[in-house]
Amino acid sequence: MEYKTKKGRFLRHLLSAPFIYILIIPFILLDIFVELYHHICFPLYNLPLIQRSKYIKLDRHKLSYLSPLEKINCTYCGYANCLLHYISAIAASTEKYWCGIKSAQDPNFIPPKHHHNFIEHNDEQEFKKKYQLKK
Repeated sequence: MEYKTKKGRFLRHLLSAPFIYILIIPFILLDIFVELYHHICFPLYNLPLIQRSKYIKLDRHKLSYLSPLEKINCTYCGYANCLLHYISAIAASTEKYWCGIKSAQDPNFIPPKHHHNFIEHNDEQEFKKKYQLKK
């Protein structure tokens, strides 16, 4: 909780709170729509469902040493970050299924970890070898 070490934080945090908490609406909508996609499309693709419980864990609100506001903040941050981590796993599985080609090398780009066994960006031979249907 690095914020506790900042002097003069109250007004800045008060001003930023509406911008932080308004995001709960798109997060919930995103959660609903991604779950619909996940539970409808993954079975159609014969992909295993990603276990939500392995990515979303909300337990910091149970810590007795946190104030009520800190518990709310920890729950919100935990939900938002864990949700994005879970959605990232769903997106990664989707990308592996539909694409499997790395982006062009760029020193300013941090590729996702799941790209490690994708085909190189401009390797047409490997693409054909790996993905062309055998007759």
